[in-house]
Amino acid sequence: MIYHVLNGDALAHGFPEAKIPGEIAMVREGLIEGDSSGETLDDFWRSRAGFMGLTSAEYHKGVASEFQKLIEAPDKSEFNLWFEYDLFCQVNMWFVISLLKKLPREKSIFAVYTSHLKRDDKHFWTGYGPATTEELKRCFAKRTLLGERDVRFGEGLWKAYRNGDLEALRVQSKTGSAAYPYIEEVVKAHADRFPQEGETGRPERVVEEIVRNVSTDFPAVLAEFWKRESIYGFGDLQLRTIYDKVLNRLGTDNRRGA
Repeated sequence: MIYHVLNGDALAHGFPEAKIPGEIAMVREGLIEGDSSGETLDDFWRSRAGFMGLTSAEYHKGVASEFQKLIEAPDKSEFNLWFEYDLFCQVNMWFVISLLKKLPREKSIFAVYTSHLKRDDKHFWTGYGPATTEELKRCFAKRTLLGERDVRFGEGLWKAYRNGDLEALRVQSKTGSAAYPYIEEVVKAHADRFPQEGETGRPERVVEEIVRNVSTDFPAVLAEFWKRESIYGFGDLQLRTIYDKVLNRLGTDNRRGA
């Protein structure tokens, strides 16, 4: 059985047009934030449901059921992980890899990156959104097979991330893996969210600069943040939290578009 693990519904809309054989499994999570505790997978699901303000039944229907497709995959299945390079996507991918590694069955795992883009492209970090069907096919053709070391590497990243162990993340990212391009840069961006005492995190600092010098209008702040820090892959929800925190701290009442 062939599975295509897609990160978010945006890619899912155009993906069928590429006519790449296989079943789709959606990742409707944002593990870049929120509670990720739990001794068992069911405990983890409950923690995530609580963070997202969903009942266990709602979370299972909309989110966990997609992961369940992977857990129940037959022997010798092929998993194609369509994730981008940004932090948001990478954290989700690390979790999926850790989930797949535990499956007691023979399997093959591939990373499918946005290989159709060059580093200076404005969509480099989060480039599947505007991708054409031909570009999706090209990305699939250039997919990377994850060897056992690569799978352990991804599982280790998830473990360190989930434990909040920034030092372990830094150390592991420096060992590198060709299957995880830009991993050191991505891990640094994550670590920069948690600065030394008395300082502000990198995303918050950038939002403050935008609010002070560009606009206090949320859509404008979001657009400018993406120009400067698309490596984070933040969506509206993630940036809104930072935006509100900055405005409250600055005592800014002008929230046009909020």
